[in-house]
Amino acid sequence: MCRLVACRGVALLVQKFGGTSVADAERIRSVADYVGRVRKRGDRPVVVVSAMGHETDDLLEVAAKVSRTRPGREMDMLITAGERKAMALLCMALHDLGVPADSFTGSQAGVLTNGEHTQAKIVELRPSRVQAALDAGRVPVVGGAQGVSTDGHEVTFLGRGGSDTTAVALAKALGADACELYTDVSGVFSADPRVVPGARRLVKVNYEEMLEMNAAGCPKPAMRSVEFARTHGVRLHVRSSFTWEPGTWVEKESAVEQPIVSAVLSDQSETKLTVAGVPDHPGVAAKLFRALADKLVNVDMIEQNVSLHGTTDISFTVPHDDLAVAQQIATEMQGELGASGVFADPEIATVSIVGAGMKTHPGVSATMFEVLAAEGINIEMISTSAIRLTCVVSAAAADRAVVALHKAFGLDTEGSL
Repeated sequence: MCRLVACRGVALLVQKFGGTSVADAERIRSVADYVGRVRKRGDRPVVVVSAMGHETDDLLEVAAKVSRTRPGREMDMLITAGERKAMALLCMALHDLGVPADSFTGSQAGVLTNGEHTQAKIVELRPSRVQAALDAGRVPVVGGAQGVSTDGHEVTFLGRGGSDTTAVALAKALGADACELYTDVSGVFSADPRVVPGARRLVKVNYEEMLEMNAAGCPKPAMRSVEFARTHGVRLHVRSSFTWEPGTWVEKESAVEQPIVSAVLSDQSETKLTVAGVPDHPGVAAKLFRALADKLVNVDMIEQNVSLHGTTDISFTVPHDDLAVAQQIATEMQGELGASGVFADPEIATVSIVGAGMKTHPGVSATMFEVLAAEGINIEMISTSAIRLTCVVSAAAADRAVVALHKAFGLDTEGSL
């Protein structure tokens, strides 16, 4: 299948630029110049922008200083101001280059959401004004991560990574040829290049691989956007706005001959909690995890040890942000569960290997365990899926594990995968 840059004819492209891509005036002018060149070659760009640099973090910090309650409605009104600022500035830069452009808020772009403030979900798109701008030969510039609720017509924020979701949703609604996600890296890599200097850029991954990589700690593109793209068949192209070179395609089909392992990732965003000495009776685990779910605690990996003398240990991982609530719940339920204690270990990391070829190649888990054993790295928990194998190890050993596994599975070769 030809790539859009090599295909003849006009392509409709939704191009999303993240915060680092529009971090300051110079970067905004650079993006405007690139969008102008895309339009000059005959393609039709629709642009989605995030807030400039760390502006969202800055707004959250100010909000914390002025308010203890921070009502959701007002937080959404505040945070979405960052994207509105960026879209207006980019339009100004485009006009200076002689490129006709119009800025649109999420509401103006027809992004309709539910009423869940700070984490709204898109329920429908009606991009009539965006389409009209395209038909008039103009460049629509849409503020990302925002919409309007269908119930009360309130401004809503889609949450972190929401600009990716906005871009993918617009690509589907407009029938775009592809959705290009521009960031500060040149694609998706076989490992974090900061940890593994020999990490290679992946030319192409399928949706399932990308979602497993997201679950294993890969932050870009945002998982919600990949899920939306998979559901609606939107082709993603993850690229750098600093080099403009071709990046990584995320779509339905990957390489004909799939590599056994495509990527090795680590994640240090979770803590392990252990509820020790629990009676090995039906319903005990159900009580614990129902209580956690009712408080919206996001539980990831779960492990229950073999019963010994009628009791067992239940270990599970939660994000660091959920630790206080999860530990409080487990401690308060200790008597009801009949547990002997509750213990937290924040100094852990997950190390994962991901690859569509794992489904048809035996011995992958044995190799991973042998490599970690040779490095003297103890495995505390294990989780598997059809194309991902994850081990919990000590945080101090995570980088060493990634480097060793990346080499063991032959991912250190020069070039791109």
